[in-house]
Amino acid sequence: MVVLVGLKTDLGRIKAWWRTLGGDRFAVLPPPTRGRYTQSDGHEDAAEMFATRGIATDTSFAYWHWQSHDAFARSGELTGVLYLHWGGDHATVAAGLGEGPPGYRIVSGGPQGAFQLDKVTATDADGLPDPEDTTGVRQFLARLDEPRSRKTRAREYDPLTAAEERWLHDRLSDPVDLAAADRFAAPLEHRRALTPDETARLLSAWRETYAGRLTAWRGWRSVLPALLRQEHPEAWEVAAELGADASHALAAHPSPRSLELLRAWALTGEEAAVRGWFRAHHALREPDPVRAAATLSEELTAHAAPETAQTGLLRALREAVTDEPGTRPLAPDAFSPLLLATVRFATDDRLPRPLRVAAAKAAADTAGHVREAAGRLTDAAEAAEALAAVERYESARDDLLAGTGPDLTGYEGGLGDVWHRYRTLTPSDVRWLRDRLADPSTGLQGIAFCLELLYAHGEATETELLALLPRWKKELTKQYRTTYTEWRHPLVTLTCLAQDLGHPAAADLLAWWAKPKPLWKEPVRLLTHLGAPDEAKAAELWGFIVSGGHDTGHLMTWVLLRARLDGVHPLHVAEKLIAEPSVRAYVLEHVLIGVADPAQPLWHYAIDPRSHSWWHRAQEVADHPGLSAEARAIGMKAARRHCVARHPDQVRPALTEGEVNAAHAWLEARADRTAAD
Repeated sequence: MVVLVGLKTDLGRIKAWWRTLGGDRFAVLPPPTRGRYTQSDGHEDAAEMFATRGIATDTSFAYWHWQSHDAFARSGELTGVLYLHWGGDHATVAAGLGEGPPGYRIVSGGPQGAFQLDKVTATDADGLPDPEDTTGVRQFLARLDEPRSRKTRAREYDPLTAAEERWLHDRLSDPVDLAAADRFAAPLEHRRALTPDETARLLSAWRETYAGRLTAWRGWRSVLPALLRQEHPEAWEVAAELGADASHALAAHPSPRSLELLRAWALTGEEAAVRGWFRAHHALREPDPVRAAATLSEELTAHAAPETAQTGLLRALREAVTDEPGTRPLAPDAFSPLLLATVRFATDDRLPRPLRVAAAKAAADTAGHVREAAGRLTDAAEAAEALAAVERYESARDDLLAGTGPDLTGYEGGLGDVWHRYRTLTPSDVRWLRDRLADPSTGLQGIAFCLELLYAHGEATETELLALLPRWKKELTKQYRTTYTEWRHPLVTLTCLAQDLGHPAAADLLAWWAKPKPLWKEPVRLLTHLGAPDEAKAAELWGFIVSGGHDTGHLMTWVLLRARLDGVHPLHVAEKLIAEPSVRAYVLEHVLIGVADPAQPLWHYAIDPRSHSWWHRAQEVADHPGLSAEARAIGMKAARRHCVARHPDQVRPALTEGEVNAAHAWLEARADRTAAD
């Protein structure tokens, strides 16, 4: 995004004010570039600025990052709240920022939140903005859309004043402007205040303008609930056309007809539909949530619904149990009931095995949190029961999880979060990975994940190669970005495997890589050299590295290749490159940590500060007795900059308090090395 900046724009005025800030024990970072995309990047930039300018490391600071920068339009106009993030002492930052530049205001988000900068706008005696004041209207609607509490799943909103309701109804008068209507319809329907006339006019305009693509208009999320609430005759036709996206609205208005639609969608594995089906079934047919879930779980199994359907059903069951006072599990804080319910359901014999397996998977990273929470309970009986639930879970866990794995179709970051669980593979892990590769429904991401693990651990065989060869020309040649993953493009890994096996297919694969198109493959072509390595491949890779070309795993590949040729641990290959002028220092640092375990290299493009894998390998490099002091210092620096050291709440999966304490103790024990670094 290119932003045109001048002193007459919001961005220009805010930047001019920003340059005046700073002083004793408080500093501000320069406005962001795309390189500062997250809060972690902001803290990294602060540490670098402090070191460069000789600023004390305990100085408080403020900044905004590139995601916050989206509050500005290309013209420099502020079109949303600008979130200002910070580090250090909250009171010092608040004093340093002050009230904001003239014409703007700053609102504190509290010690756990960001500061919010926005324009100052005018309202009338009723607190209403001028309809032509876009910023004032935005702020007014944001206030109306703020629920009373975000701690409950059901959203409740403060009632509207007569003037506010009248103002909103006026915005929905004829002629209907669908582009703006959804902003005004939502706060009304949150309070069940859309009138039948308004609903009918919005429905007519919506179906005419968005025929064949009803979900393209955001306002449908207000109109459909109004149609159902008002028992409009077209409600069911519209719901059927919307499909599973309508599940939440149908579940909020349970009826035999909504139950029928939700069931049909749920059996296809649509998670939203599964959760809606449970809510409707629970409301209409079975008041006991556990019995309701058991019935639906058996039906999902009978219809061979996707495994993700059981996960959705578990989530719905947990929500029902932790929302109902009569069955609410006891625990010391607002989050613990959900965790404790998950642990309990894993060994609840009233539930079918598929649902207990889903619970066991969900509890894999939470049992430790439940154990810690139980230790904080003041009621001894409740604490003993919670601990007993954890012990039952831990006794049954291995049996329940045998032959299971993560959802290969979900967000790839979720797969990255569990990568550390596969540093070693059990026989059941190997079977599960091989079965997924043999399954023709496994997509590109799943193939990449499973094949990388089997290949890295030496478990990939000709069977996997033969299973994938029929798919490689039509499916595996598609572009798949691996910039933020720990695994390579599946065709890279498959080519390496074919070469290692000396299979005739290797020649066809290499011939495809040698062709100039498609263009996406050129940046990763040389990564195939890891298969059946030789000196010629090593030399070609090294030539690319010293040329200064963009590294997308090339140095990592060369280090692993060289280690295979020389019969040494890749760490010793990497450490010899320290201070090598032809190698970028920051790339080498990421490679040194990434190859700490050659049986599972970390292919992420940079050190991931939220990852369990990167933390453990940084520790291993820092403590490795066979490495040079310079190499161990790189490990120490990566550990010191990891979120576990400064922002443990950002580590995924979440750390227990004991894990955080152990990490801090490890760092403290090496404080002398940190100071000398």
